[in-house]
Amino acid sequence: MSSFSTAKTNPEKEIKAIDALFERAGLRRNLRGKAAGVTLRMRFERADQRELVPEPPVPRVAANGVQWLAVPEWGKMDWLWHGFSTRRSGYSRAFCAEDAQGELNLGFSEEEDRSTVARNRRLLAEAISGDTNTPLVDLKQIHSSLALPATAADTDRKIPRKGDGLMTDEPGLLIGIRTADCIPILVADRKRHAVAAFHAGWRGTVQRIVESGIGRMRLQFGSRPEDLVAAIGPGIGPCCYAVGEDLLSSFESQFAYGRELFCEVYDADPVRTKYPMLFLTQRAPGHSEIGPSLHLNLVEANRRQLLAAGLKARAIHIVGGCTSCHQELFFSHRGSQGHAGRMLSVIGIKP
Repeated sequence: MSSFSTAKTNPEKEIKAIDALFERAGLRRNLRGKAAGVTLRMRFERADQRELVPEPPVPRVAANGVQWLAVPEWGKMDWLWHGFSTRRSGYSRAFCAEDAQGELNLGFSEEEDRSTVARNRRLLAEAISGDTNTPLVDLKQIHSSLALPATAADTDRKIPRKGDGLMTDEPGLLIGIRTADCIPILVADRKRHAVAAFHAGWRGTVQRIVESGIGRMRLQFGSRPEDLVAAIGPGIGPCCYAVGEDLLSSFESQFAYGRELFCEVYDADPVRTKYPMLFLTQRAPGHSEIGPSLHLNLVEANRRQLLAAGLKARAIHIVGGCTSCHQELFFSHRGSQGHAGRMLSVIGIKP
């Protein structure tokens, strides 16, 4: 007879190791009394939609009537221009009711006469810099990770450059990015007096537009992360940004913390809340359209990128509310089913 020697094992330790692997993959074991068990998706944090709605700040009102948002903590940097526009004031009539006042649409489109948008842009430049003739440089945004240097000469381009980030150390001009739900991020170098503006939708966020853009600032201007301050402006909040599991997969593939950017949100419809029995269905659990939906927190995603780029948490400021929740103040592409103007987030160096 042959004898076999078996090494001593610790089943409990091995099971914990396996569970740890499952957890890293976003899975958990569901035994239900069975030895083998199966894997199930781990549950997300759950929240009522109303709990996630961020309050918008009170806009500043310029002498020309333009209402815009500033970063209160940046008031001591007397060399800096900056601001996040709202939809209030201006000459636009394309996206408001006939009896409403004009609005500050700042994006060129087929729905709006170019001269009207140009007048609105001069209004914003005056509100931020005090001069309607201050040059304003922007891009044809393509949801990328491309950040480009800018100079006043770029205002003479007949065809704008493509990208989603601008940076400059040239005084006397404003650089800006357009949004109507995507996240605008402004960055300033306190020591070298260089500035940048980034446009971060979910595609740009997955491609690390903010991280790569700050890397470009380091190469272009010698900026050090410890000298940088950043502001995240108004965009669609986790209260309203319902997404599919394909985005979850995209974020999990790129960021170790990707899963932490998502939560399950329950509908805050007051009718459903008051009369839940009216919305019961005969479908099997998990197959009904009623229930929590998966929501993405783009603001937190870009705050994490700023931290990963080396900025201190105290140097990052969040300004503004949810564009979809507060359509009386902001343009929202999703909230208006695609019929929306555009806001501009601008930053510059005083001459």
